[in-house]
Amino acid sequence: MNIALCHYRVGETDGVSLEMDKWKKVLERMGHKVYMLAGSEGTADAYIIEEMHIRLPEDLKIERNAYVELKDYKTEEELKDSVEALSKKIEDKLIKFIKDYKIDVLVPNNIFSLGRGLSTALAFKRAIEKTGVKCVNHHHDFYWERELYSHPTCKYVEGLQDEYFPPKIENMKHAVINTPAQKDLKEKKGLDSTVVPNVFDFNAPLWEEDEYNKDFRQAVGLKENEIFMLQATRVVDRKAIELAIDLIAELNKPENKEKMIGKTLYDGRVFKEDSEYVLVMVGLHEGSEGYVEKLKEHANKKGVKVIIRPDLVDHSRHIKDGRKVYSLWDAYVKADIITYPSIYEGWGNQFLEGLFAKKPMVVFEYSVFLADIKDKGFNYISLGDKYETLENGLVKVSDDILEKAAAETIKYLTDKDFREKAVHENFKLGKEHYSLEALEKILRTLF
Repeated sequence: MNIALCHYRVGETDGVSLEMDKWKKVLERMGHKVYMLAGSEGTADAYIIEEMHIRLPEDLKIERNAYVELKDYKTEEELKDSVEALSKKIEDKLIKFIKDYKIDVLVPNNIFSLGRGLSTALAFKRAIEKTGVKCVNHHHDFYWERELYSHPTCKYVEGLQDEYFPPKIENMKHAVINTPAQKDLKEKKGLDSTVVPNVFDFNAPLWEEDEYNKDFRQAVGLKENEIFMLQATRVVDRKAIELAIDLIAELNKPENKEKMIGKTLYDGRVFKEDSEYVLVMVGLHEGSEGYVEKLKEHANKKGVKVIIRPDLVDHSRHIKDGRKVYSLWDAYVKADIITYPSIYEGWGNQFLEGLFAKKPMVVFEYSVFLADIKDKGFNYISLGDKYETLENGLVKVSDDILEKAAAETIKYLTDKDFREKAVHENFKLGKEHYSLEALEKILRTLF
């Protein structure tokens, strides 16, 4: 069949883009012809409908008025007119695409679930009904799971959420990424769905040091004797990156530093008096206004060294303005520890990346992790499953948890045999439960 994977953007390092790459690979392996359709293509090759762009000013204005405050339009009716006008442009281009490329199945990613692109959802529903094209929805997040989309400013937006997120159409199947979402979709909308967890290609060549990435540490500004703690996700509030800063502050305590001085690390380096733990953030900044500043302030207060370099890493390697840009995988190769302190995830791509990279991970046990992942028996440094929110909006876990996590981190850094056994076991479990082969079995039932 001719299948179109659709989203606001593709070819970037966000979770949806990465999962779409995997679906494309598996569907092509199954013999289908796969197209990408999006508002922007990043480093991928896609059919572009510009009005679907995630940063389109008109769409951002609609989103702000639909969910924050209805102030740029005099009435609800004016907001509706704006949504409809943008929707018509997308619908016309989508119908043309479906016809020109003889599309058999559309796969909208988050278009009918998150509630952010109101015009895009309207356009897709109408195009599906007018063309009769089949549809397999891939829902990564639902509007009721996000604070921003949980408070519509008017009845019109409430009505759209009820009717379009997701819609009830005969030729339509639904895939969700975790069991809590499956339960919610059934309870809230009366719709059945298939759970398709995030996956990874565990048969791909392992990420290793090569000529291109061997200077990554230097490029990012790390000294040889510094401990590279990698935060590879986007910089978003729900990733709770402040917890990684708190862990490093714990590791920096004199009693913990003293335990380390003179010790040989897992890779033969020696921890010296001037060795430091450094948190390196390479993801795009997409959090609320001021979140990055709060993190910088928090790190400064705690005496933690942080390097923020989203400009150095992209979806894939390339040269920009005569300078090397690395892939996300290059960052993993050179990291000593992966920090993954998210308090909310729809599933958790970075966890799989850490398994494949064979790196120890610091994990906050968010609800979906507890529901769908923990019981598989992975080895990781736990930040527990409870947090409190501070006055400035940042979160914290108990001191006891941080002390325990710091002790485990030190063990992973200094006990080579323990580290190798743990990451090898993790890789094996990841391959068993979350491989492309596991995905193919599920997609065969959906398509």
